Amino acid sequence: MWVSKLWSADLGDDIAVIQFDQGSFHKAKALDCPDNIIPIFQPPHSPELNPIERFWEFIKSKLQWENCKTLTQLQQKLTDVLKAITPEMIASLTSYDFILEALFSAAS
Repeated sequence: MWVSKLWSADLGDDIAVIQFDQGSFHKAKALDCPDNIIPIFQPPHSPELNPIERFWEFIKSKLQWENCKTLTQLQQKLTDVLKAITPEMIASLTSYDFILEALFSAAS
């Protein structure tokens, strides 16, 4: 598996972490990462550690009691939910200490 050198170049002096969930469909025999991209492998079968799962849970919680009669109504409600999400909310939903610890250890 090759991690894009374009992403790496876009980071400049910054470091990025890519989290892999080890799902069988995400596995590769080899991983080639630039120095400023750090892979983190979460334990298998642990979706609770995947930041995107918390984000989806939040979105679903905002829509769970909605009764949309048409697909257009659902699309509009989803658009409203997405527009209301701030960068701070995303950080709160998707940040984990182990990701920050990996960043700090890589930077030192």
